[in-house]
Amino acid sequence: MSKKMCLLFMNSATFMIIAVFFVCVKAEPLADKQALLDFIHNINHSTHLNWDKTSSVCKKWTTVICNTEKSRVIALQLHSAGLNGQIPHNTLSRLTALQNLSLASNNITGSFPSGFSELKNLTFLFLQFNKFSGPLPFDFAVWSNLTVVNLSNNSFNGSIPLSVTNLTHLSSLVLANNTLSGEIPDINIPSLKYLNLVNNKLSGVVPKSLSRFPSWCFSGNNNLTFVNAYPVKSPNSHKKRKTKGLKPALLGIIIGGCVVGLVVIVVFLIVCCYEKCGEDRQLIKSQKNKEVSEKKEASESRERNKIVFFEGCNLVFDLEDLLRASAEVLGKGTFGTVYKAALEESTTVAVKRLKEVAVGRREFEQQMEMVGRIRHENVAALRAYYYSKEEKLMVYDYFEQGSVSTMLHGKRGVEKISLDWESRLRIAIGVARGISHIHAQNGGKLIHGNIKASNIFLNSQGYGCISDIGLTTMTSPITPPTLRTTGYLAPEVTDARKATPASDVYSFGVLLLELLTGKSPLLGSEEVVHLVRWVNSVVREEWTAEVFDVELLRYPNIEEEMVEMLQIGMACVVMIQDQRPNMDEVVKMVEGISRVNSGNRPSTESRSENSTPTPHAIDTPSNSLPL
Repeated sequence: MSKKMCLLFMNSATFMIIAVFFVCVKAEPLADKQALLDFIHNINHSTHLNWDKTSSVCKKWTTVICNTEKSRVIALQLHSAGLNGQIPHNTLSRLTALQNLSLASNNITGSFPSGFSELKNLTFLFLQFNKFSGPLPFDFAVWSNLTVVNLSNNSFNGSIPLSVTNLTHLSSLVLANNTLSGEIPDINIPSLKYLNLVNNKLSGVVPKSLSRFPSWCFSGNNNLTFVNAYPVKSPNSHKKRKTKGLKPALLGIIIGGCVVGLVVIVVFLIVCCYEKCGEDRQLIKSQKNKEVSEKKEASESRERNKIVFFEGCNLVFDLEDLLRASAEVLGKGTFGTVYKAALEESTTVAVKRLKEVAVGRREFEQQMEMVGRIRHENVAALRAYYYSKEEKLMVYDYFEQGSVSTMLHGKRGVEKISLDWESRLRIAIGVARGISHIHAQNGGKLIHGNIKASNIFLNSQGYGCISDIGLTTMTSPITPPTLRTTGYLAPEVTDARKATPASDVYSFGVLLLELLTGKSPLLGSEEVVHLVRWVNSVVREEWTAEVFDVELLRYPNIEEEMVEMLQIGMACVVMIQDQRPNMDEVVKMVEGISRVNSGNRPSTESRSENSTPTPHAIDTPSNSLPL
């Protein structure tokens, strides 16, 4: 190769190296990187961030997400980062491609940053649980793409700007726990699915466009009133009475009296006629009753060992089969003991042996028939039942994975299963759907009454499935102190047999807090503290990050979803039952968590390999079912 050719080759290689270097440098969002460095260097923060100017902002920096081209920062998630003080001027406002901004649960002060008007691509904005003050921004229209806005638990004052009505893509608006005043604007946005304006100083009339939201969304304000969804008609508008004289009325009374007298005479004659032959008929009837009674006793004797199966159940066994089956205790609860019974032909069922049933056969069977007809993917199906004077049994499918209580807290030496955020969210969604379906049964009169983690299992899709339905109405009275040892009972319930849909909502709220915190509903050993009280105290002290289970902290980009679930849980466990949402509303809110924040959810590759619960068995010796 000639010298000229060698030089040409070297020059071309050098040019290619420089070009590649230039492309790599170009791909790094240097301007956004510098804006973030200026921000973090000019605000106090207690949490360590690995924001090093020598490392790649898109590849190395935590809490920062870039677009696919690695050319701009599109998400900044500084939830619970220990930020303290005002947002430095001309820092975050330079991140003009930013779509998702979370500064929730910090100690940020000052007014709403005016520079945020430059962030025209914002879709998600989370500023809740800070110390912002002053009015809300006048012109929300600059953020035309906003979908979720949460400015709750601050000190914002003034009125809600009319410009909010221009946010045509808005699906969630949370302004609770501020000092906002004035009237609520007519936010007629069809996409708006979740609204929370509680605990402000709002007054006037709630617009008709917002009447679709439950009343608790507006509680804690200054005498808000609701417009009628339909015009109220005058009670006399359709009444056209024509007064008539006294004669027709008297004539009617006379005729009616004659008819009644005639009927009395006819009845008297009939009774007299049958009285004579009644003695003979009574003798014949007595003999027939004796024969019927003997047949009935014989039939009941044959049916004594028969278990009643529901339609669609392919199980076939009787009481003797259960007596011969090997069994192990799965758990003991307020209403009885649950056994795992291994029958022949590799059939395994869960058998609940009820205690202190206070109703007779007829009432028991009616309740079982009502529960047994329920078929829903989030309700554990009752397969069969058995009734005798000595024993009352309920037969369910056996869930190999165990209950959610066992997964969260472990049991009998079995290590608890590490539930990732996706699994916990599926549990919450499934249970909410199941309870909502239960509340719709029997004309809305069926109540669960015993919602707790030990009664919840996972269906084949990994969603929560609720069991143990409708037992409270059949048992003897249980004193409130005994019931409250579970930690799930609503404060207004003094008799478990008188549970209400609102008390079921409270119990579900405790379950949500249990899923979020990883803690049992009752904390401590010497001095017992209720989980609801503990969560309220932590949130009140503005240490919201301390609420969440440490096992969840290893999953990135779920902070907003956890805060959303925390807000729903706290709405369910408010002391005043009329201020709690109903289960249909709760379903929409819990399902909305994954819809609203789906863009922030970590990818499947980033999840833990052990995130899916694995089947396990309780290691206890086998024994016969003690019936």
